[in-house]
Amino acid sequence: MYYIKVDDLAFHYEKEPVLTNISFEVNPGDFVMLTGENGAAKTTLLRNILGLLKPTTGQVTLPDKNCFGNKLTVGYVPQQVASFNVGFPSTVLELVKSGRYQKNKWFRKLDKADNEHVRRSLESVGMWSMRHKKIGELSGGQKQRISIARVFATDPDLFVLDEPTTGMDIHSREEFYKLLQHNSEQHSKGILMVTHDHEELRHYCNKHIELVRKEGLPWRCFSMDSCKELSKPHFSSL
Repeated sequence: MYYIKVDDLAFHYEKEPVLTNISFEVNPGDFVMLTGENGAAKTTLLRNILGLLKPTTGQVTLPDKNCFGNKLTVGYVPQQVASFNVGFPSTVLELVKSGRYQKNKWFRKLDKADNEHVRRSLESVGMWSMRHKKIGELSGGQKQRISIARVFATDPDLFVLDEPTTGMDIHSREEFYKLLQHNSEQHSKGILMVTHDHEELRHYCNKHIELVRKEGLPWRCFSMDSCKELSKPHFSSL
């Protein structure tokens, strides 16, 4: 089965073609990186996938159920998601814990397993030591990290991540990539991640989708079967 199926998608802003001939799948257990030059409409593609924009032609399909037969859940981290102001009253820990209440726990106290999940989520972005800080006291990069941690705390089936490692140092990025790889391989999560750090990420993901174009034409994509075999790409139809 698939978690994302994009079938011959094209998208225009008014009459200006931006994307065309986009086709790929993200399946349970896939860790897919999406790359392209600056201005390659990567965020536009994500917004089409999530239903925030409507394709001009073609279609995007997300199933109702996950691979275990339960309702599919999606965690989305956009670019520079954090916009909390100085007066935001919550602590880091309280905000990330709130992600667990989406798991049918609105009227129940979080248990040991929930709290452990929250701890691992914060550790994955290097923010556990700052868990008692007020959100409004954090830098922009730190706010971005705790927003990512909150998505991890919701434990979605499908992660859609738009350059989530902006502002992270190399050690933090590597730990983050390892966590994503673990989630895809061991827990059958589907992951689609926009990144500029493709040389770093190629060691962790199993698929690569790149948006490319010829001069004067809209962005198209080609896919590679394995990030570990970049010298032998498999091209999709354009």
